[in-house]
Amino acid sequence: QVRLVESGGGLVQPGGSLRLSCVASGSSFSDLAITWYRQVPGKSREWVAMITRGAYSNYADSVKGRFTISRDDVRNTVYLQMDNLKPEDTAVYYCKAYLGTLTYWGQGTQVTVSS
Repeated sequence: QVRLVESGGGLVQPGGSLRLSCVASGSSFSDLAITWYRQVPGKSREWVAMITRGAYSNYADSVKGRFTISRDDVRNTVYLQMDNLKPEDTAVYYCKAYLGTLTYWGQGTQVTVSS
């Protein structure tokens, strides 16, 4: 069983920055691939970014050049650095872990971009 806890969300003005964290426990962190998703009410979850066990990363076109995903295998944490935030980035952000064929979700953290 893998437990994921997200943090770092909040209210920020357009153009501002936030850094989200996803801390994993219950498994060898280096075995996990991690993705970030986001969801707004009434819409399905949208894939945002991913990082593999070998630290290969990829991004949705909507965030490419503004968001950076990274991992710290010592702290069992994946980060999502979000810069130049836009109102359309407002959502609940979730991290998802992949361990073989198993997947695990965190509880989410709210990000609100508004002036």
